[in-house]
Amino acid sequence: MNRIGVVLALLSALLFGASTPFAKLLLGSVSPWMMAGLLYLSAGLGLAVIHGSRAALRLPALEAPLRRADMPWLALVILAGGLLGPLLLMFGLTRTDAATASLLLNLEGLATMGIAWIVFRENVDRRLLVGAFAILAGAAILSWQGQASIQWGALLIAGACLCWGIDNNLTRKLSSADPVQIAMLKGLVAGTINLTIAAANGIAFPPAGFILAAGVIGVLGYGVSLALFILALRHLGTARTGAYFSLAPFVGAVLAVLMLGEPLSMTLIIAGCLMAVGLWLHLSERHDHEHVHEALEHEHRHSHDEHHQHEHGPDTPPGEPHTHWHRHAPLVHRHPHYPDLHHRHDHSH
Repeated sequence: MNRIGVVLALLSALLFGASTPFAKLLLGSVSPWMMAGLLYLSAGLGLAVIHGSRAALRLPALEAPLRRADMPWLALVILAGGLLGPLLLMFGLTRTDAATASLLLNLEGLATMGIAWIVFRENVDRRLLVGAFAILAGAAILSWQGQASIQWGALLIAGACLCWGIDNNLTRKLSSADPVQIAMLKGLVAGTINLTIAAANGIAFPPAGFILAAGVIGVLGYGVSLALFILALRHLGTARTGAYFSLAPFVGAVLAVLMLGEPLSMTLIIAGCLMAVGLWLHLSERHDHEHVHEALEHEHRHSHDEHHQHEHGPDTPPGEPHTHWHRHAPLVHRHPHYPDLHHRHDHSH
């Protein structure tokens, strides 16, 4: 099977996981609200520069732009992931101890996979299920700090994770469009919301040097990471992308050992072994059966492979890969595949 989606998902997890110890270096001198706002907004602004530069240089469009029909989905994504998620998290953090909060944040991966499998009926077998729970168990062990308690704040944080799980699944609906454009809009809105919350609580802006450092972390760890996550959704579907992305806490913990001099604990070793088992189970997946492609019309970046045998009009961009509106004729065949843009079919028979 095409492994490009796996690489994209792992790179996304690597960048996001790496942002944690770097952000930790800065967090002691600024509030979480201000930090979240700076990270999100810098991600949006950084991607806006990239997006605007492509237009200014008149580079050929390799990705399909967001269309009017995408706007309701984008609005729901921003509402769930950019507004409700951060708000519930901030209110929950004020009522929850650190140990409980760090454990509960692993529920985002569980919510993402659960919604994908139960609501959107993505294919899952025993190997994938065991692998996903091994990765999540490793993340939970990594987050454990010796004690945790269930309280009202915990429910708010669980609600935030549910919102982000919904956000990740709805983003799949947009994954054929330009990932830079999607991540840019999400970052700009989420950043503005978090900075507004910080300002409403009377929190002052930090010095320029701090803002610059947070900006670099935000562009790479949030902006580029999110764009890669969206591309991975296109190739892997939501559940598998969510499972690979759940490796991010391990990346952050390893970097904390190397950067911050934190001890190499038995907890880290056990979590790493569990995640390695889960990763192997996913990487060794082989999903192969005869399947039906119904007639489909859409727009996305593509090259002419066995799934893209269509006519071109005079306005079709030259070269490959390229993007244009195209139609897929009905097709029945068999080959290994992931639940990507062209393989979101029923497995009930």
